[in-house]
Amino acid sequence: MSISSRFSVGIHVIALIELNKDGVSSSEFLAGSVNTNPTLIRKIMGMLKKAGLIDVQPGIAGAKLAKDPSDISLLDVFKAVDVVKEKDLFTIHESPHPDCLVGRNIQDAIIPILSAAQIAMEKVLGNVTIEDIIKDIVGKE
Repeated sequence: MSISSRFSVGIHVIALIELNKDGVSSSEFLAGSVNTNPTLIRKIMGMLKKAGLIDVQPGIAGAKLAKDPSDISLLDVFKAVDVVKEKDLFTIHESPHPDCLVGRNIQDAIIPILSAAQIAMEKVLGNVTIEDIIKDIVGKE
């Protein structure tokens, strides 16, 4: 299993909206860059709008960033696109057998480790902004 591609698509969409700020970033235009269908892009754009990361106007093609790219972290995008619920990156099987040595102790043994891993991942994502991603993309050209 992997984290939903909505996360990377959300980053792609926001970066492209910023880089195309003098043009019209319609769902069709964005979908062409992502190489997916505009319906999926509209769904992700709705999530980004709800999180206050982009502005879109009903009936008007295009989107704009609602914040400066330096004020949008990858963690903001991660949370906006509902990749996972709060503190729920890792799910633990709920009903291990209580008569088994491992079964009765596995949850208590791994939950603190998995929680620490999620906190560490979120810290990394919180320290990287869309501006950082855009600079990297532009630098690669």
